[in-house]
Amino acid sequence: MKKFLGIDIGGTKTAVIYACEKDENAIDIVDKLQFKTTKVEETIKNIFTNLDAVIERNGLKTDEITAIGISCGGPLDSKRGVVMSPPNLPDWNNIPIVDMVGGRYSLPCAIQNDANACAVAEWKFGAGVGTRNMIFLTFGTGLGAGLILNGELYSGTNDNAGEVGHIRLSKFGPVGYGKQGSFEGFVSGGGIAQMARAVLTEQYQQGKNVPWCPFDQIDLITAQTVAEQACKNDDLARKIIITSATYLGKGLSILIDILNPECIVIGSIYARNMELFYPVVEKVLIEETLNNSLEVCQIKPAKLGENIGDYAAVSIASNLANKIIR
Repeated sequence: MKKFLGIDIGGTKTAVIYACEKDENAIDIVDKLQFKTTKVEETIKNIFTNLDAVIERNGLKTDEITAIGISCGGPLDSKRGVVMSPPNLPDWNNIPIVDMVGGRYSLPCAIQNDANACAVAEWKFGAGVGTRNMIFLTFGTGLGAGLILNGELYSGTNDNAGEVGHIRLSKFGPVGYGKQGSFEGFVSGGGIAQMARAVLTEQYQQGKNVPWCPFDQIDLITAQTVAEQACKNDDLARKIIITSATYLGKGLSILIDILNPECIVIGSIYARNMELFYPVVEKVLIEETLNNSLEVCQIKPAKLGENIGDYAAVSIASNLANKIIR
């Protein structure tokens, strides 16, 4: 049984994870410690302190651990193992985290951005098991993607593969990834909230009332509230979701036509509200996508749920171990 350690570095929280891989398609999260992400030096110190604690309280010896995986927001250089100024991690400028962690424990260590790490997790242990060509879309606060091509994670020349949120789908529309009308603008929690604010403001300026969002609460609207109201068949909320789902379908059609995947796995907002999105997405895909490519591609909700960050980190360790063994 292979044993792995994972480190999930987020903008507000960091976690260290211990997991055991029972076979190539099954892994158990055995233990986890979580703490606040603070200044660089303090966070790195806490990573080591908590890794030591997990190792000690599970009676592990370092020579029993196969590898360590790190999941972190980008940009980063996965080949050199360096974190390069992620927007949600101030002052993490060119931090050689892989050398620091791997060197301390004398273990193989690797890092990937969070979207790539989640893609590996869903491919190895979630909805994409058994595929060789899979795309994972985050569809959370923003929109990122991880690409599994020919049975391997594809990160591109300098780790920028999968930045599909930057694709412009319309000349006008909500802003995402610094671009109006982008894929992320239409297909993200932030983008749905932008669309909701515009639609709600329009309603109130026309003298209409929206019971589920008072005028003075418009700036606080969230994608979650819109989805909840859409599930209750509110026409206004459904209109917003239909717009997002339509552009999700358009974006997916581009990915399917170019990459010809077996499976596209979509997380977060889509996974929690598939019944709202899929009928619209399916209609658009039928209209827009090459039929032969669409026939072999399944659109699936992510399977690993709210724990995907834990699986993502240890999946990078598992993926590294498999490369070492090969």
